[in-house]
Amino acid sequence: MSERLQPGDTAPAFTLPDADGNEISLADHDGRKVIVYFYPAALTPGCTKQACDFTDNLELLAEAGYDVIGVSPDKPEKLARFREKEDLKVTLVGDPSKETMAAYGAFGEKKLYGKTVTGVIRSTVIVDEAGKVEQALYNVKATGHVAKIIKDLGI
Repeated sequence: MSERLQPGDTAPAFTLPDADGNEISLADHDGRKVIVYFYPAALTPGCTKQACDFTDNLELLAEAGYDVIGVSPDKPEKLARFREKEDLKVTLVGDPSKETMAAYGAFGEKKLYGKTVTGVIRSTVIVDEAGKVEQALYNVKATGHVAKIIKDLGI
C-alpha cells in the first residue's frame, strides 16, 4: 500500500496530460493553493457527482485562492468526453501509469463491497502556496465532499 501523505509533507511533483493532451504540472500553480482530488473513473455516477460539485463551486474556490485539479487513471480522450458530456470546468488530468496516485497515497488496497481490492482510493490533498500538504483526506465520499471541504476551509 502506498504511503499516505501527512500535513507538512512536500506534495509530490507531477506533470500529467489534461483532457486536451496538454501537460499540466503542480509547479504551474506555484504561489496558489491547489486542491488535488483523485477519483476512480470518468463517466461513472459518483465521479460525475464529485466533478460536477467541484465545477459548481469552482468560482467560489478560485476567489478563495484555490485551484482544483482532478486526477484519474483515464486517458485524455476519455477525460475530454467526460468534460464535454457534463460541461465540467475543473481541470482534469490522466494518470494511466498510476504513479502520481501512488505518490499521493491514492492508489492501493481498499475495501469494495466487503472485499479487499487494489485500486484508486478516492482522496483529496490540499496543497498550500509553498507546495506543502495542508490536508490529506482519504476514502472520502463522492457526495457532499466538496461542501465539507468548503466548510472545513472556512470559505
